[in-house]
Amino acid sequence: MFKNSKIYTGKVIHRRFKPKNHYFKYSVFSLLIDLDDLEEINKNITIFSYNKFNIISFFDKDHGNRDGTSLKNWVKHNLKNIGIDETEVKVKILCYPRIFGYVFNPLSVFFIYNKDNKIISIFYEVKNTFGEQHTYIFKTHDTETIKNSCTKKFHVSPFIEMECIYKFRVNKPSDKISVIIDQSDKEGKLLFASQDGIAKDLSNKNLFFSYIFHPLMTFKVIVAIHYEAFKLWLKGIKFIKKKLRIKNNISEEINEFE
Repeated sequence: MFKNSKIYTGKVIHRRFKPKNHYFKYSVFSLLIDLDDLEEINKNITIFSYNKFNIISFFDKDHGNRDGTSLKNWVKHNLKNIGIDETEVKVKILCYPRIFGYVFNPLSVFFIYNKDNKIISIFYEVKNTFGEQHTYIFKTHDTETIKNSCTKKFHVSPFIEMECIYKFRVNKPSDKISVIIDQSDKEGKLLFASQDGIAKDLSNKNLFFSYIFHPLMTFKVIVAIHYEAFKLWLKGIKFIKKKLRIKNNISEEINEFE
């Protein structure tokens, strides 16, 4: 029904390597939404609403400036700041939707395409459970696997120090999606995190069954985060106190890796 917007059903995996091994895997579904499709999705998908309560919904205020203003304008403003022509761009976001009004997105990925349908930039929007957000913004090349790296600039887990390097590997959205983050400290690899998914058309039937097979998924996400944190604490992993209070930070990044 919507050529540029999809449902992805798959798994989230985290594997920690030190100082203790820790592993978990959960079933999830995400939406890849072309921001230009939102009004049409709102009109045609019964259980979906845009900026209104429904079983499944998407709110502008959950991303970007988080003040309810246009997400596409926010993206274009940031593109202009890093020297990218923003006049004719298409923006897609990979994220969890709200379910019965609630969502927590540890990571949302913005894919920005030019008028020739080539990816020219990617935004990694990271949130923590303290209500804070940091967006890592990269210029990038249109390849099947997009690779970016940068230093960690944002406190996420209270069990991981700030002095770390992120390596992002993201497959260009197609029939499948794969988002991988390798996190390393000065002593080597610390954490592997991934999300994969198989695409389905965004239709009433497919969205309904995605919900039926993942009921209250977004509530489970936040519960699982605290449950896994409790298990890390039981394993004796050091608790790292957060030092700074922020709301929305943005950093322009330039590094890529082979």
